[in-house]
Amino acid sequence: MSTFGQDLIASMEEAAAHARGEPTEARTHTVEVPDVRALREQLGLSQHAFASAYRIPLATLKGWEQGRRQPDATASAYLSVIAHLPDAARSALQAA
Repeated sequence: MSTFGQDLIASMEEAAAHARGEPTEARTHTVEVPDVRALREQLGLSQHAFASAYRIPLATLKGWEQGRRQPDATASAYLSVIAHLPDAARSALQAA
């Protein structure tokens, strides 16, 4: 069997063990997804105003709020910046 085939089988066995909760060398990455609706409401903005202020497509924002989509890691990081520094985020976008 080729090295690739052996590596593939070993990877799948490790993935299965990880899924069963067994200790493995596998690393996991967890993306913290903020509550977009709560953030927007905390800032007192409508969907349209929030999307416009932070240059997020309105359809994307609605998808996040309705649970049809989840922000990816980059969008989650951006939303965290908005949550902690809403005015600075707006200012940075206005200056750009």
